Amino acid sequence: MSQSWNKSQTCINRPEYLKFLRNWKDENVIKVISGVRRCGKSTLFEIYKRHLLKNGVNPKQIISINFEEFGFSDLHNAEKLYAYLKKRAQGKQKYYIFLDEIQNVPNFERVVDSLFLRKNLDVYITGSNAYFLSGELATLLSGRYVELKMLPLSFKEFASARPEKNLRILYNEYLKTSFPYAITLDDEKQRQYLEGIYSSVVLKDIVKRLAVADVATLELIIRYLYAETGNFQNTNKISNTLTSFGNKVSNKTVTRYIEGIENSMLIYKADRYNVKGRKIFANNAKYYAVDNGLRRLIAGDRSEDYGHILENIVYLELLRRGYQVYTGVVDNLEVDFLAKKSNGEQLYIQVSFNTEKEETLKRELRPLEAIKDQHPKLLLTMDEILPEQNFNGIIKTSALKWLV
Repeated sequence: MSQSWNKSQTCINRPEYLKFLRNWKDENVIKVISGVRRCGKSTLFEIYKRHLLKNGVNPKQIISINFEEFGFSDLHNAEKLYAYLKKRAQGKQKYYIFLDEIQNVPNFERVVDSLFLRKNLDVYITGSNAYFLSGELATLLSGRYVELKMLPLSFKEFASARPEKNLRILYNEYLKTSFPYAITLDDEKQRQYLEGIYSSVVLKDIVKRLAVADVATLELIIRYLYAETGNFQNTNKISNTLTSFGNKVSNKTVTRYIEGIENSMLIYKADRYNVKGRKIFANNAKYYAVDNGLRRLIAGDRSEDYGHILENIVYLELLRRGYQVYTGVVDNLEVDFLAKKSNGEQLYIQVSFNTEKEETLKRELRPLEAIKDQHPKLLLTMDEILPEQNFNGIIKTSALKWLV
């Protein structure tokens, strides 16, 4: 049974995300928050609106619409929405416009573009899939928006609500789910809640968008990718595997479905990168789940997965810290992550659940030792014996310590 959480803890502060909104306040750009359903986008808006009120903004200056609320269903029309906002935001004072789940409004791009032209409006929008940032919106607002890519709770955020708890115990709880509301539920309710998220994403963000006729094959691909987290995949391999189990599917269909799953933000992709040749391989990538609770719900849980689960959590944390994340290849060896930033910052990370056996430690160090540049190199583990060591500049450290 999950340990009981107070419902107020669903409003866990998200300091890095809040910092992003504060930094961009009143700047002449549209603020776009994207992320999988129920990752906390609406709650982030509520936290930020309280910040605005606390810092002198009048409640009348805040206009907020959640397009998944029935009470706003009449505004699912671009012309009516624009007329409503224009009427509410009259005068020269600053207005803060929050449009939550705006992908539910056909042709919303035209509304956002028109709002951008009004200098007394500070506009914030959210969407639960990557599609709403593609096509016309990106074209209309090219160079005029900034995007915050939001994920469910990080381990640090999760642990912040339970500062009295041992990190190892908290980590085991965190494996059940990182969705903010789900952490307050007991095991059975948590499972039902996650099933609801999964169904909503599959039906609303993939099946509807791609007009998928063969939903069973789509779900097989999701299950396969979740089960194979941390292993290299390519279209041909997935197609052949499904065909061998009696579900014949073309490479073209697999490619289309995987793109849909990625755009729904159920999975994230790490391309293969040749460290010495500085080249991205077109084929072969690893896929990581947005939440381990969802992964366990769809693909099951096996003890041998613990290393890949930790790897998944580290991958998502690198995304949160603003890195572009690849799987590194050096000679015939593989380093779990090559993380790069646009400013040239670079980091190599190897992840292993346990390296207390000498042969395991040597195996995990080998790819890092083969990389001869001077960028930082980390080995993250859950070791309890000698968790902190230095191997000629390769820093072995506690994964939990690094995560927080």
